[in-house]
Order: sequence, then C-alpha cells, then structure tokens
Amino acid sequence: MEDNATYHIASFFLVGIPGLESFHCWIGIPICLLFVLTLLGNSIIITTVKSEPSLHQPMYFFLCMLAMNDMCLTCSAALQMLAIFWFGAHWINFDACLTQMFFIHTLCIMESAILVAMAFDRFVAICIPLHYASTLTTPTVIKIGLAGLSRATLMIMPCPLFIKRLLYYTKHVIQHAYCEHMAVVKVASANTYVNRIYGILVALSVAVFDLGLIGTSYIKILQAVFRLSSQRARSKALGTCAAHVCTILAFYTPALFSFLTHRFGKNVPPSVHIIFAILYLLVPPTFNPLVYGVKIKQIRDRVVGLLLLKKKISEY
Repeated sequence: MEDNATYHIASFFLVGIPGLESFHCWIGIPICLLFVLTLLGNSIIITTVKSEPSLHQPMYFFLCMLAMNDMCLTCSAALQMLAIFWFGAHWINFDACLTQMFFIHTLCIMESAILVAMAFDRFVAICIPLHYASTLTTPTVIKIGLAGLSRATLMIMPCPLFIKRLLYYTKHVIQHAYCEHMAVVKVASANTYVNRIYGILVALSVAVFDLGLIGTSYIKILQAVFRLSSQRARSKALGTCAAHVCTILAFYTPALFSFLTHRFGKNVPPSVHIIFAILYLLVPPTFNPLVYGVKIKQIRDRVVGLLLLKKKISEY
C-alpha cells in the first residue's frame, strides 16, 4: 500500500487539443468569440423576457432557463480552455477537475431536460390550446425546471464518486481540453469497468428517454397541425416550432457524434473528437440566442435598439 500511495496524484495535466499545440493561441480566438457571443446573446434574451410583459409566458420562461443554463455551461468549459490555449495553464487540481466534470455533464443533461420541456410546451399549445393556461402555470414551470435539475444532479453525482474510489494513478495527462468524464476515467490505473458502464448507461438513458419524449410530442403536433383546414393556420403552428427544432438539432447532432466517436471511433484522430466535443459545448449556447432572436420580434427590436444606440453614441 505504501508503494501504491506514491501514485496518488493531486493534479491533472490537460493537454488541450493533441497534435495542435502550436495552434492553441489561434484556436483560443474563436473560442473567446463564442464565449462572448453566448454571454451577450443569452443576456439579451433574459433581460428582454424580464422587461417585456407580453413575453411572461411558459414558452419564454423555458427559453430563459435555456439561456441561463447555456451561460453556466459555457463558463464551466470555455474559461478553462482559454486558460490552456492562451496562458498555458494546463494543470488543474484533482478536485477542481471533478467539480468541472460534474457541472459540465449536469448542465448538459439539464439542457436536454429543458428541450423536452419546450417540446411539451409546444405540444400543449398546439394540441390542447384551451388547457394551455391551466396546464402550464408558473408554479408548474418552476417544478418542471427543478425536476430537470434534480434528475441531472442525481444522474451525474455518482460519476465523481466512482472516480474518487480510484485512488491510485500512474498517469496524470488527460488528452482533452477540459475534464470530460471518459477522458478522466481513461487515465486511471485501476479497473474502470463500473465507471465506463455507468457513463454509457447515463448517456444512453438520457438520449433515448428525452429524444423519445421530444419525438412523441412532435408526432402529436404534426398530427394536430395536418388536421387544421387552413394553410395559414398550419404555417403559423409549424412556425412556432421552427426555432425549437433548430435548437434540438444543434444540441443533439454534435452530442451524438461526440459520443459515438469517443466510444467506437477507434480510427478517428483524438484531435477530431476533442474539436467536436468543444463544438458540442460552445456552439449550441451561441446558436440558440441567434435562432430565437430572429424568431421573436421583441428580441429583434431590442438588438436593433442597442445597435442604433451604439451608432448614435459613436456619432457624438
């Protein structure tokens, strides 16, 4: 036991993107841009919904949840990446690494839960509109949000606890730009079977359950829409779902690719996997405000107002 204790490490070394170390400085520029755009875009959405009484509806409350979750997710990952790419701060404390891993994966599952809630919102609004106000009350929206957060927390909590039991390591170099669960597990010298199985079960259960609910909601929505006699009514109903569908595709497509390549793509270069993992975390939070900003008139007007104000200030 005394010999093994020497292998217990206090910190990990995050490589960044293996093979592209010489480009880290340049890679940091788009990451910083995505980070700033995410904070700016989602802040505009939250302040617009808060200040505009006409937007105090369940759909926009869920949108604010999504915006807040996206900002937290981006901060959890992007700041560490920028520290690596621009300042060479590769070392991260063992407990800090597990904390980052916990928050990133919890927020990802929470994001999926919010997308399910938004699909349910559209289902109620289109399929049973007369019961919309009584079904999705403000307390119900809050309970849905808390249920999603509780599920995410309970599902991810075992991951750092399982890693904590792997007390002894022979390696400390993590081939990644942030503390991703499987990347951390791979450097353990002990048997990691439980960790790997649990990680796969969590990912699959969330994907199957959430995508199943979203798919069922949209099947019901399409059935209701095509029963409408007016073409204009059909277009309006589908138009309210367009932004949500774009958000779903932006979130699940890179997530699915990252999951499959990490576990089954043995011939995929590590740099490709890590780049997709970064895109999975940073692109959807930047993309969501743009989609909803284009769709929602009040948000468009707020952005135009800010741009005009900036123009007037510059003229002075």
